Amino acid sequence: MAIEAHVNTLSQRHQELETEISDENKHPSHDDLHLVELKRQKLRIKDQIEELRLQMKPN
Repeated sequence: MAIEAHVNTLSQRHQELETEISDENKHPSHDDLHLVELKRQKLRIKDQIEELRLQMKPN
């Protein structure tokens, strides 16, 4: 059950980053380095979510 809660928290953060990336892209003078870092964070979280979901699957 703790893994599920962690997955939910990570999923929420993943969505927040998606929104942040979208907002950053809307600005004409967006910071490319900041955008790259946000995308890296989002990808790391996605990888963590997938790893946790694999752990939750019954053997």
